[in-house]
Amino acid sequence: MSKLPILMYHNISSNLDLSRGLTLASQKFEKQLQYLVKHNFTTYFISELDNKNSISSKSVVLTFDDVTENQLLYALPLLKKYNIKATFFVPFSFIGSSDSWNLGSEKIMTIEQLKSLDPDCVELGHHSFSHKKYSELNKNEIQDDFDKSFEFISKNDLKVFPALAYPYGNYPKKENQKKDFFQLLEKNKIKMALRIGNRVNHFPFKNKYEIQRIDIKGEDNLFVFKWKLRIGKLRLF
Repeated sequence: MSKLPILMYHNISSNLDLSRGLTLASQKFEKQLQYLVKHNFTTYFISELDNKNSISSKSVVLTFDDVTENQLLYALPLLKKYNIKATFFVPFSFIGSSDSWNLGSEKIMTIEQLKSLDPDCVELGHHSFSHKKYSELNKNEIQDDFDKSFEFISKNDLKVFPALAYPYGNYPKKENQKKDFFQLLEKNKIKMALRIGNRVNHFPFKNKYEIQRIDIKGEDNLFVFKWKLRIGKLRLF
C-alpha cells in the first residue's frame, strides 16, 4: 500500500496579513506548490483514483472546498503555473452568491466562472446542495439534498465527478446511522467521500466513504506543511 496525503484548502488571499484559519496567503500557497514540484510529487484528481490499484511513491491530492471566487483569482493561476491538479468541491445552492454558512464575506463562483475553469488542472466534485451537517439530517432530507444537487448539475450542464466532500467534515458516526448513510451514498452512485481526520491515507483506500483529508491552515509555515504532508496534523500531548 502507498501513502496518499489529501490536502484540504479553503480561501486564498493575496494579503499575507490575512493568512490565518481557513484563509491561506497566496505567497504561502505558492511555496507549497514549489515544494511539491521540486520534490517530484505527482498530483491526482480524485476521479483518477477511481478503479486505480496503485499510485506513484510520491503522490498527493489537492482539494478546495466551497469554490470561492478567491480560489479562481489566486489559486487557479498558481495551479496552472506549476501544472498542479486539484479537485474543487461545490456547494450547489450557493453558486453566484456568498458563503452564508460562515460570515457571508466570500463570494462563491458563478456558473460561468465554474465553466471557465481549466479542466487540465481543475475538476469539480460535490460539497452538498445546502451545506448542512449530514448528521443533523434524516434520510429523506439527505436524499432531497442529493436530488437538488443532481438537478442543478443537469440544468446547468456542469461536469461534476461523483465524489463528495462532507460539509464541515461531518457525517453520521453511530454505527447503524452510518451504515444507512453509506447505503444512501451507494444508492446515489457516490464513488468516494471525504471527511477530515487529518491523517495520511493508505492507498488503495480501506473505506471509500471515510477518506481522510489534512487541513492546511493560514498559519502553517513551510515546515508545518512538510510535516503535514508526511504524517498529517501535528498533535500536542
